Amino acid sequence: MADAETEVVEAKPASTVLMVRDGVQGLEVFMVVRHRKIDFAGGALVFPGGKIDPEDSGPALIARCAKVDGLDTAAMALRVGAIRETFEEAGVLLARRRGSADLVSGADFEAISAKYRGDLHGSKIGMIEIVEAEDLELACDLLAPFAHWITPVQVRRRFDTHFFVIPAPVAQAALHDGSESVESVWIRPADAVAEAEAGERSVMFPTRLNLNKVDRGVTVAGVLANAAAEPVVTVLPQAERLESGERRMKIPLEAGYGASEFVVGYSGA
Repeated sequence: MADAETEVVEAKPASTVLMVRDGVQGLEVFMVVRHRKIDFAGGALVFPGGKIDPEDSGPALIARCAKVDGLDTAAMALRVGAIRETFEEAGVLLARRRGSADLVSGADFEAISAKYRGDLHGSKIGMIEIVEAEDLELACDLLAPFAHWITPVQVRRRFDTHFFVIPAPVAQAALHDGSESVESVWIRPADAVAEAEAGERSVMFPTRLNLNKVDRGVTVAGVLANAAAEPVVTVLPQAERLESGERRMKIPLEAGYGASEFVVGYSGA
């Protein structure tokens, strides 16, 4: 628990996307390495994502989203932010021409990416300018809820992060932005975890557990089936510092990570 005299910092809404595909050697997920000078998770191997911007909940942008029943504006903004971050950090545009059932692809996608991605990442334009200029509909309906993590109360920089999973568009090539992220990789979840355990990669505690969780699906179809069948349980880890310098992290067993307690190194959360 947080010290009684310490003010708990409000967790900022954020979205993260697990983009998956069936590789030759099994299930793969797209990940990026964040620039070491980034304040949060610098140098870490992460899924594309980031905090929600005020513009993500704008009425004009929400009106350009594929309908998802039962979601209010705040919930839709999480999906808009997920799509925006995926375009910025992975170069994948989860959108359709209005009236089309298919995501933009081929030369059409390449032209849109070349024209707008840099300016969007540089905050020179917003997502609304892109969707209006290109007459797009954001494919919010394709994002499947996967997990929900809130940073422990002891941490001064906190995020309320919703994880979504989606099959990788076949006709779009994912690639890091070269600014916030300096490397990108399609990797088997078990390999990412193994590299982290060997000290070859920096992987945060929530990322590591979600790699294990997505790996249980074995295939893209299996991952999506699991996401549809398993309820998303909010995880707000309770962190306890041990004499060894490690931390014991307690999470709800019903969240589906196979245990309710994990011991991690100082840099593992």
